[in-house]
Amino acid sequence: MVKRTEMPGFIKPQLATLRSKAPSGDKWIHEIKYDGYRVQLHLDRGKAKAFTRNGLNWIKRFSLIASAFDVPGQAIIDGEVVVVHGGRTNFSELQAELARGDQDRLLYYAFDLLWLDCQDLRKRPQIERTAMLRGLFDSYRLEPPVLCSEHLVGDGQQLFEHARKLNYEGIISKNMDAPYRSERTEAWLKVKTVQRAKFPVIGFIKDPTGVAALYLGKQQGKELVYMGKVGTGWSRTISSQIRKQLDTVVSPKSKLTKPVRKPKATWVEPSFVADVEYRDITSEGLLRASSFKGLSRK
Repeated sequence: MVKRTEMPGFIKPQLATLRSKAPSGDKWIHEIKYDGYRVQLHLDRGKAKAFTRNGLNWIKRFSLIASAFDVPGQAIIDGEVVVVHGGRTNFSELQAELARGDQDRLLYYAFDLLWLDCQDLRKRPQIERTAMLRGLFDSYRLEPPVLCSEHLVGDGQQLFEHARKLNYEGIISKNMDAPYRSERTEAWLKVKTVQRAKFPVIGFIKDPTGVAALYLGKQQGKELVYMGKVGTGWSRTISSQIRKQLDTVVSPKSKLTKPVRKPKATWVEPSFVADVEYRDITSEGLLRASSFKGLSRK
């Protein structure tokens, strides 16, 4: 029997451990990983708070989501605020929406239930908390902008491959027998999808021994457009080698069709291409979460 206590304040969230492959077996459930802001909703008899991952109360920004949880008693719900753009969650669109102070496109995917009507559920198994969350949605017929995250039991790799084809961020695999713990734990595992492509190097930022960042472009028809920069993924030795190669093709001006202002840039002829892994392309057309993997001549 669960001990009845007073409703707590902000609960430090449980975090997932990164893995390269989804776990298999019947003790795991698997969910799509949403690309948004982690938000913990506290509902207390008509009053609401919306805590960010760091414990800030952003209820004014998420008031429409909170009001959609028409629940008479108490509940603490863990989930993600997102904006869906192009058929998938898009973090840059979410940032733009929040910057404008708009809420009309915000959705909330609930994926865990930590408290319900004076009962602390954190010690209960994951699968039980998940079922109770679904019961909450069904009992009160909750509708968008709040949604209950769906899950798959068993073959997580199958869901991961599906997520990769749809360019989702990845999946979260959860041990169905585990309690909720406010730390990074292997009871939750995350497997991320990444994209990889080659981009012409159009410039770089110097550092004392090599490069601090590479500016990248992309050929679109007859135009060479700006795609952002990459500043991670190389060692000091590789950085020095990149600098030696790029120093041979320095250009007095940018070769972009529409130049961008970058005061620290050393521009180069687009004679080399960078092999880059990246998470996404933002609504501004720039690479997000990019990492350098190699350099070669065109």
